[in-house]
Amino acid sequence: MVIGICTLELSIPSANSLKDKRGVIKSVVARLQNQFNVSVAEVDQLDSWRTATVAVVTVSSDRDYAHGLLTRVVLWLERNRLDCDLVDYEIELI
Repeated sequence: MVIGICTLELSIPSANSLKDKRGVIKSVVARLQNQFNVSVAEVDQLDSWRTATVAVVTVSSDRDYAHGLLTRVVLWLERNRLDCDLVDYEIELI
């Protein structure tokens, strides 16, 4: 069994309040869960208006599949979300 964890650091330049930020993050979380069947949660920088750290997790029996899925999540986020910018990411397989 392989657990894949992808930590995403996001910038949300249009957010002027925590309410704005949470609206963007809620949308990102829902889309990733529906599109890729992964678990997603905001895990850090909860009180910061314009930055967020989001964790994406998958469980698989194949290392290559888990890594490929998390890579596709990162690429999708970069290409399709115009309301937030991907600052950095890290993929870890356990």
